[in-house]
Amino acid sequence: MNQHFGSARAFAIYSVGVDASRLLSVCEFSDISEEDNEDRLPVKIEQLSGCAAIYCRACGASAVRQLLAQGIQPVRVTDEASIDELLTALQEELRAGPSSWLAKAIQRQKLGPTAFDSMEAEGWDE
Repeated sequence: MNQHFGSARAFAIYSVGVDASRLLSVCEFSDISEEDNEDRLPVKIEQLSGCAAIYCRACGASAVRQLLAQGIQPVRVTDEASIDELLTALQEELRAGPSSWLAKAIQRQKLGPTAFDSMEAEGWDE
């Protein structure tokens, strides 16, 4: 979270709920150079599959478009922000009522890519 998305050397992926959060995994990327950041975006975005957001110091326009296309909201943070502070703030937001981007992300997670398959199987139609 304290790096530019394209040049990030690792991602820490957390599960966050109203009452608790926990580290799920850490994805590390080796041999990152400034010249090939654009080529590495698909690999990085793939590692974030299922995530609602990515917290980072900065994110280029191309990465923002690709992240949003996958339903991942980029969130800009300051250099001073800590993971613990951000997790606490996110939990407080969940308790108080999520902002528009978070509410949309929650809805996407609930629905998922196959949300309407069961409805179709039951005979529902447009």
